[in-house]
Amino acid sequence: MISLKEKPEKGSEGMKEQEKKFQEKEEKDAETSAENIEEKEADKKDSEEKAEDKKDDLEDQIKAKDAEIADWKDKYQRLMAEFENARKRMSKESTQRYDMGAMGVLEKLLPVIDNFERGLESVSEEEKNSAFVQGIQQIYKQLISVMEDLGVTPMDAEGKEFDANLHNAVMHVEDEELGENIVAEELQKGYMYKESVLRHSMVKVAN
Repeated sequence: MISLKEKPEKGSEGMKEQEKKFQEKEEKDAETSAENIEEKEADKKDSEEKAEDKKDDLEDQIKAKDAEIADWKDKYQRLMAEFENARKRMSKESTQRYDMGAMGVLEKLLPVIDNFERGLESVSEEEKNSAFVQGIQQIYKQLISVMEDLGVTPMDAEGKEFDANLHNAVMHVEDEELGENIVAEELQKGYMYKESVLRHSMVKVAN
């Protein structure tokens, strides 16, 4: 038969054992929590490292794409510059060919103008008001107007300094009233086509 005195002792031992188990459980739970925290921190660190690596990879890809875009942009700009230069060169060559052809035709018309001017200069005072002479004058003026529209303009050489690029000296005279190397007389009128000489002026140069 168990005495009342023994029961409390047994109950005390049971409580100690339960406390020990509870303490062991708390320690184990604490260890588990610590391990979980470490694992979470490790996972977090690993995720951060992966995210950083992914960010670096993305930045590298963006830099590579930017470099590729810059390269294509440079090639495009070079190609457009070459195309524009070729277009300008072709346009210039086409204009030059047109001008050369035009000058060949216009130069052949200059003797016609010369003959008109000689004919009108030889008209007497009595004939100047005749219908025929008036008609010739109108045709001459129309021809000069058309030539000017095409870019042909006469040179006004007389009284100007001799310029071998514009004038063709066929005679020299001494004239005290004129300075040195001055065109004393224009024997045949010269013409310009735009900025080019269509026909040199045939001149008499003084001194």
